[in-house]
Amino acid sequence: MTAFDFDAVVVGAGAVGLACGRALSKRGLTVLVLEKEGHIGQGVSSRNSEVIHGGLQYPIGSLKARFCVEGRRRLYDYLDSHKIDYHKCGKLVVATNEDEVASIEAIFERAVANGVERLEHLTGEQARALEPALNAHAAILSPESGIFASHDYMLALQGEIEDAGGSVVVDTPFERAEALPGGGFTVTAGGEGGAVVTTRLLVTAPGLSSQDVATRIEGFPADRIPRGHFGKGVYFRLTGKAPFERLIYPPPIAGALGTHYRKDLGGQAVFGPDLEYVETEDYSVDPAKAEGFATYIRRFWPGLPDEALTPDYAGIRPKLHGAGEPQPDFQLDGEEVHGLPGLMALFGIESPGLTSSLAVGEAVADRLLGDAI
Repeated sequence: MTAFDFDAVVVGAGAVGLACGRALSKRGLTVLVLEKEGHIGQGVSSRNSEVIHGGLQYPIGSLKARFCVEGRRRLYDYLDSHKIDYHKCGKLVVATNEDEVASIEAIFERAVANGVERLEHLTGEQARALEPALNAHAAILSPESGIFASHDYMLALQGEIEDAGGSVVVDTPFERAEALPGGGFTVTAGGEGGAVVTTRLLVTAPGLSSQDVATRIEGFPADRIPRGHFGKGVYFRLTGKAPFERLIYPPPIAGALGTHYRKDLGGQAVFGPDLEYVETEDYSVDPAKAEGFATYIRRFWPGLPDEALTPDYAGIRPKLHGAGEPQPDFQLDGEEVHGLPGLMALFGIESPGLTSSLAVGEAVADRLLGDAI
């Protein structure tokens, strides 16, 4: 029997990669997590809304729907047990006029079918009783939605991996992997912590680099690597007092959930993201977008003061669809897809990937170790 340096190597130390490492560590495996950046969670995981999604808006029976609901339940328990800051503030999905009622009703029916708990229909009057500044013709209340300190969460995942004897190494980009004749892989990593190691199992969860990493795995069929797209979204912060306590979401836009509102854990109001397809990792925020944001926001908050929005930050989501194309599901591609035993390649893990991360990690570990997903 081959003696491996590690039972499992995970590429990517964002929320999903760390959750995969944790799940494998919990099963008694020795785990190495490789991260190309200088710190964990510097990619997709650090440039999002930090929202805990209820699971309302995803196709019935999809991995996104299933992992979001399961992951959200697991996440609240995890945050409680590790004393990580969060606020279960609830979410209002708002129809600002009669024409949007059918859209939010479809969301309600889909959410119920996906097992989302404690949903309520609200009239406009009931919604305004909760949030007096809101323009609402009708709304859906999701009490299970919230926000949390995502970086503290990732630090806790890293701590569990290391407490179990594993390692999370930064400044160490994945270079390539080759399948070994008797099973397992040789993995070459670069950077300051560069080395060549052997592993029985390999998980790739590097977010925006998922396609590039797959091309660096010898024997991975090129036609089984889905085309990737960069979906950029920018955020603007409000100057002044936050107008709402709950998350406020208008009906979703094509390809994304749309520009929404949150009051962050520091008490400040943030709006975003929008969606623009880009070719490179450009994290600039164009101040000129404030005008368009203001017009959109006034649909549900007519009281937005003039010139009250300031540029905040941008994120890029690893999408598997381009503009105008149907939004696909998460892809957790195992041997049945690419033909390489012991490899789980993740693609398109965008929203609700953060909420879903613990569930994704458990599913990856189950599949690699032969349990049913």
